[in-house]
Amino acid sequence: MQNPFRALGVDPKLVAALTALGYEEPTPIQREAIPPLLAGRDLLGQAATGTGKTAAFALPLLQRLPPGPPAPSRPSVLVLVPTRELAMQVAEAFHRYGRALDATTVPIYGGQEFSQQIRVLRRGVHVVVATPGRALDHLRRATLDLGGLTAIVLDEADEMLDMGFAEDLEAILAAAPPKRQTALFSATMAPRISRIAERHLDQPARILLAREATPKGALPKVRQTAYLVPRAQKVIALGRVLDLEAPTLALVFCRTRMEVDSLTESLAGRGYQALALHGGMTQVQRDRVMKRTRTGSVDLLVATDVAARGLDIEQISHVVNYNVPESPAAYVHRIGRTGRAGRAGVAITLYEPREHRMLRTIEQMTKQQIEIARLPTAVDIRATRLEQTRTALREAVSAGELEGYRGIVESLAEEFDPLDVAAAAVKLAHLGGAGADPIDEEEIVPIVKGKQRPGAAGMARIFVGAGRKLNMRPADLVGAIVNEAKVPAASIGAIEIADRFSLVEVREEVVDRVVEALRDATIKGKRQTVRRDQGQPARTPR
Repeated sequence: MQNPFRALGVDPKLVAALTALGYEEPTPIQREAIPPLLAGRDLLGQAATGTGKTAAFALPLLQRLPPGPPAPSRPSVLVLVPTRELAMQVAEAFHRYGRALDATTVPIYGGQEFSQQIRVLRRGVHVVVATPGRALDHLRRATLDLGGLTAIVLDEADEMLDMGFAEDLEAILAAAPPKRQTALFSATMAPRISRIAERHLDQPARILLAREATPKGALPKVRQTAYLVPRAQKVIALGRVLDLEAPTLALVFCRTRMEVDSLTESLAGRGYQALALHGGMTQVQRDRVMKRTRTGSVDLLVATDVAARGLDIEQISHVVNYNVPESPAAYVHRIGRTGRAGRAGVAITLYEPREHRMLRTIEQMTKQQIEIARLPTAVDIRATRLEQTRTALREAVSAGELEGYRGIVESLAEEFDPLDVAAAAVKLAHLGGAGADPIDEEEIVPIVKGKQRPGAAGMARIFVGAGRKLNMRPADLVGAIVNEAKVPAASIGAIEIADRFSLVEVREEVVDRVVEALRDATIKGKRQTVRRDQGQPARTPR
């Protein structure tokens, strides 16, 4: 089957770059804009932020670049954007796509040293992405020559006008060659945008992305929260939010396959049982993921929109938008996967500063408020866990059936203050919860006693301070022992996994090597307590 981007006429080298980046199929604006831009036509497009319009103009303009190296200070393509943040984002996209064609790109914006920008321009670049004010400054200094332009793009033209760049835009467009390709994108088509289009575009192809209907009140039982997070801190921020929310099962949405794989790996390294789901997987792989998800052995399912189509899992308690969705309708479709069957659901969105406008557009279109919250701190997470422990204890007291435990309390009360006894019990209950704080060995030992079984002849037993609560599996333990201690799998015996610890039998002659290796290694993304099991003699450390 032909790649959908190839079907639009995109060069095979660019298609290969898109595939490597994990893009599966074109967005609506890409399907509409790429063919006319490849044909050399001017284009007038109405599309909101986050619809994929950068690729819609970057791919065809890169493909139409003139052959040969660029001339000094004389780019072939100029893209004008309202902010430095968007300049960096668009330039990064051109760079990622253009590597396949050896195309060079530079962002030009205020706040950077002029001398640095001049050096890069004089070396020659194919594409300049600039804010209007800085582009005009370079024109006036004759350090930017628009005489060789084959195409110019006005991205988010309405915002550039709102920021007072109207005169700058007119001056730049007047300095560009009259025979050039021009594309203008705007979220609205106000009269002033239409006037610019009439003056500077030649019989443009017109694209209007109709907003999909988003039913009012369709998500009454979904709590919607957003956190402002810089891109570099997203993984850490997501971990904090997940620790606070403690979801039964979270569906995390990413934009591309590459982002899905990268985030899944990062989350697994932090101790979460996370699985990926995207279009690059075979049906067998997908079925395996869905089977594990439905059996409750997965904390997080990280997916692209395309891969999640038709996904229907009742136990999803949380939906997380790792990026702001491309449209209000996409947002509604995503978060509609939680809060089903009368249950309350939670929708979390991590947004970067440049995505603030799109988030507000989603609020306006859905007629629902998205709470902007402060990122939780370690203190917040601890307080939430203590409250969860309080609720669990209240339920246990209300349920009764405590007679079998009163004797222990009464005997301890003769030796200690009853409040101290109760506080110690609360502490143990709190530390034993899912996603709990690290547990000291002294707190685990009383739970282990009474659960041991005799070891096999010639075998020693190792205690590992993590169990089902951290989704520990026999394969995790075997893999750690084989890879870290360099011990053959044949030297490993029975494995028992309890809620908060695991017991592993290994041959007596390798037990010390295994204990030392596992103490220095990470299992389920964390350093774990590892020692000979209680009651077994310890050798003198080497």
